[in-house]
Amino acid sequence: MPLSALAILATLFLLSRSEDQVATIPFTDADVSARTKGQQVTRPFFSGTTTNGDEIAVTADSARPGNDTTPGDADNLNARLKTADGQLITLQSDSGSLDPAGDMARFTGNVRIETSTGLVVLTDVLDAALDGIAGSTPGAVTGSGPMGELSAGNMEFSAKSGDGDLHVLFKNGVKLIYDPKQLER
Repeated sequence: MPLSALAILATLFLLSRSEDQVATIPFTDADVSARTKGQQVTRPFFSGTTTNGDEIAVTADSARPGNDTTPGDADNLNARLKTADGQLITLQSDSGSLDPAGDMARFTGNVRIETSTGLVVLTDVLDAALDGIAGSTPGAVTGSGPMGELSAGNMEFSAKSGDGDLHVLFKNGVKLIYDPKQLER
């Protein structure tokens, strides 16, 4: 009986060693080539808290450093801004750039701005502060919210007023299609 147990154990070890033990890298040759062309960081994360207690967190799929004349850029840029009283705004874009020295982030390409009150705004470019909850769009915006559908020449948001609430201001040719039934839902 002990001899047969030893034979079974030896067979297990011999069979397990017969497989190929070479590990493969989970990247294609194109991925490796793209990553070695320049410096980059995968899944970067920037976060902080303002003096008012507002929380700011910015993430991206990848980021590349800038130089003296241009800020670093990033792919699939996302931000989560939370005011001290719990209001939330999320920002998403295809790409963007971060300038920590200038305390600014620029979101570009399919920018989506969403607030905890149900407002969703779409635009091409958004400039947002990194040292507080504030931002503006240099161009046109479209959106929807509890009040209905809207469009405007540009918009600004901030939490800098004395009451601490998040304020969104639409300017330059604001059009609102008011739907009172949406407020009842």
